[in-house]
Formats: sequence, C-alpha cells, structure tokens
Amino acid sequence: MTTAIMTHLRRYGIFSLVLILIGCQPPSSEEPGSPAFDVVETSIIEIHAAMKAGELSARTLVNAYLARIEAYDKQGPALNAIVTINPHALARADELDQAFEASGLTGPLHGIPVIVKDNYDTFALPTTAGSLSLAGSIPPDNAFQVQRIVDAGGIVLAKSNMAEFAFSPYETVGSALPGYTRNPYDLRRVTAGSSGGTAAAVAASMGTVGLGTDTGNSIRGPSSHQSLVGIRSTMGLTSRDGIVPLNLSRDIGGPMARTVADAVIVFDVIAGTDSADAITEQADARRVNYRELLEVDDLQGKRLGVLREMSDESADPEVIARLNEAIEDLRRLGATVVDPVTLPEDDVAEEERLPCSYFRFDLEQYLTSLGPEAPFKTLQEIIDSEKVHPNIRTRLESAQEAADVPTNQPGCAQQATREERLRHRVRQTLQTNQLDALIYPTWDNPPRLIGDLNTPHGNNSFQLSPPTGFPAITVPMGFVSDGLPAGLQILADAWAESTLITIAYAYEQATQHRAPPKTTPALN
Repeated sequence: MTTAIMTHLRRYGIFSLVLILIGCQPPSSEEPGSPAFDVVETSIIEIHAAMKAGELSARTLVNAYLARIEAYDKQGPALNAIVTINPHALARADELDQAFEASGLTGPLHGIPVIVKDNYDTFALPTTAGSLSLAGSIPPDNAFQVQRIVDAGGIVLAKSNMAEFAFSPYETVGSALPGYTRNPYDLRRVTAGSSGGTAAAVAASMGTVGLGTDTGNSIRGPSSHQSLVGIRSTMGLTSRDGIVPLNLSRDIGGPMARTVADAVIVFDVIAGTDSADAITEQADARRVNYRELLEVDDLQGKRLGVLREMSDESADPEVIARLNEAIEDLRRLGATVVDPVTLPEDDVAEEERLPCSYFRFDLEQYLTSLGPEAPFKTLQEIIDSEKVHPNIRTRLESAQEAADVPTNQPGCAQQATREERLRHRVRQTLQTNQLDALIYPTWDNPPRLIGDLNTPHGNNSFQLSPPTGFPAITVPMGFVSDGLPAGLQILADAWAESTLITIAYAYEQATQHRAPPKTTPALN
C-alpha cells in the first residue's frame, strides 16, 4: 500500500477498515473486565479523563452509543432520529485506540462520537438532506466542518434525520426516513426545526455532540426544545462548504451539545478560513482560542439588554417566567441587565416585499459539486422524480419558478438593503445602551404537539441573527409545563463569539438547568 493511498485513507478516517479487509486488524485497546462507562450526559472532558486513566477505549465508547441507538431510536421511545449509522465507526475507533497507545490523544475530539445532520457531505456515507431524491448520493469528500472534526480525532457515528432540504423550522419530517422525529422530553411533541434529529439524538445521549445547520432557526430552535446548547456563528466564521444549501446568504453550520464546554470544544475545531468558501476569508484572523473562555465564573462588567419586544401576547407565561428568573440569575452573577431595551424604528416605511429566492440556484450548484455521480442535476428533475415529501413539493415548485440568479432579482437587492438597516438598528441598540449582548427567549412557547401547525409557535430565532449575520447562542434556562425545555438566546455584534461564550458559560455553570430526558435512561 503506497504512502499516498494511506494518507488519503487516513484523511477520511477509514484506514483501519482497509487494514481489516486485508487481514491486518489493529488490536483493540478495550480491557477485558473493565468497569462499564456510563455515557448518559457524559462530556468530552470526562471521556478524555477516562481514556487517560485507562478506563475507557474509543471502541467501548462507540459500542455504548450504538447500544443506545439500538435501544431507543427505532425501538422503545422510537425517537426516529437516526438515518444512517456509520459502518466504519468501530474501525475508526480501533485506529484511534492504536494511536492513543502510541502517543496519547490525537486531538481535542479524540475518540468522540459525533452525530452529523444529514445535509453535511460525508465521504463513504450517503448525504440525503432528508430527501428520498438524494438517497444513495455519496459525496466525493467530507464537508469542511466534518473533515475538521475527523482531523481532530472525532468519529462520525451516525447521520441524523432532518426536515427535508431544511425547509421547516417547526417539525422534523422528510421523505428519506418515514415518520416524524420525536422529542425525547415528550414523545408526542416536535423537536423544532430541521436539525431535530441531531437534537433528539444528542439529548438522548446517542452521541457525545452533534452538528446542525441554521438558516433561520435550526441549530438554536432544536437545541432550545431539547435542553441543549447551540451556537450559530457570525456569517463568515465557519465554512458552508459541503453543506446542502437552503439559502447560502443565511446558511450556517455549527455545534449542538449538552453543555457549553462541549459545544465550544467543537466550535473551536470547526471555526476558521476555508479556501472553498470565500466568505470565510477573515475567519482565521478573527477567531480566538474559544476553549480558553471556559474559565469565567462571573459576569462582572457585562451589560445585557432584555429585548422583550421579541415576545408578544401569545408567549407562554411560564417561558416568560423562566426569562425573568434568568435575568435575576445574570444579575446575581454581576451583570448589569437593562430591562427592557427596544430596537429603533426602521427609518424606511414598510414596502411591498418582492420575492427573493436562492434555493434553486444554490442547490443546483451543490448538485454540480457532486460530479457525474450526482443522482440529479437540477431542481426540476427532483420535482419530476416525485421523491419528495408532499409537505414541501409546493415549496420546490415555487423555487423552480425563480427565473434569474439572486444577484439579478430585485427582491434580493431589496432584502439586502433591509438587512443592512436591521444591522444598523441592532448596533445602535447595543451602542446606545452600552450593551455587550441582547437576551430573549429562543422560543416563546414550548414544543408543539406533533401535527399541530396552528397554535402559536413562538420562534424568535429567525428575527435577528440570520438577517444581520450576527452570532447567537442558546443555552437551557429551565423547564415549563410537564418538563418541556426552554432556552435563553444571547445575541451580540459580529465576531463577538467570545462574549457570547463567556456569558453562556457563566450562566450555565451557575444554574445547571440541563437535565436528561426520562424516556431514554441508562441501559442496564
């Protein structure tokens, strides 16, 4: 086997699989009779501590998560969160165990099993974007963020279910996998937007951490609905390369995790400049070592503004009660909280909004990137195939009607102007009140019942972060009703991820609101 071939195979984390196929299986580092390691709610730091103590191998860890997927995804509570299990995961674990025996941890994600939303390209695994039309579509390489995770020692454990082509912020259902993904905190309820499969799987400890995408809501919304932490970065800090697009002007990929620390460790790995995504040109110059921020235990000197105008009369009173409690917690941590603050009125009168459609053009560019093996070349071919969920067919047909590229659409120019005004209004609010960040509920209402698209949804995530390109993070702020999660969203100016992480970490450490769902307990 040549050095070039071995380097290529290691790049995709499947070198051990080839060794097995040629009869040279690497030895497992699993110790017979070693005590069982409980993966429920465990963290990256705890996993690595157990590995260093000789109490845990990557193989044992992967097997533990696979057992939970087997027990809870299609059986028991039947969360229906997983589309594809990586058949190479154990071989990858063996490779990492062998490397650990030789020289210790290979990177910040050594041996960490990751749940990857099924719109991230994964070499040797299908990427369907939740659509039957892309079933069997094998990308030629990993998405940039996935490759960063592999290079950091991570293991792609499974691909997760999603709303088809990431269209819906309200429910997780598509045509690639029959049925809805269920919320592990109440199996009758939705997981929120398109990254609901990742959220349900991570919340139920089917993997250590996960990757989601967020065009309007779908990192932060599902994280809020499943008592997770989700980070949407500044537009341009994380690469979109290899992510099936919904709207490239707003698409962002990022981490979803049970703790701020885990989300930040993943974020620190995936943030950075990518030559395949020109918008990330400034990323390396702008990024910092985000893991170093996980030490702040108070918020002395921080000023936060409560944006109550995000919530209307349909907001659930218990969610607002959790917000009020969060405000008091932040004050006890030393923050000055200005309650309320308001955005200045838009100085341009409301005008008729012209249509602006990116989807067809962005998707067809992505299909071209798959090369000659792409199952379809155009959106029209996908529509004609009828391999889509009925719920999104009209959306696809509407997108197909866009006759010109976004740069030539009057509605897109109008939208860009409106977004620039919003950036100015948000910055004016921050500057006038000398604020570090704004806070508000991620969702004003608890997760809806599956099938309910009529009651107030309460989604606040789409209003500020995507149109401005500013970063936002959601962190658990407790529970409402019968144990339904609620999330606190924190938003700041562009490139202010350090501020968001500092606030979220101090708040999380002081409140410890995260609690595991009762439907997926530890296995005996």
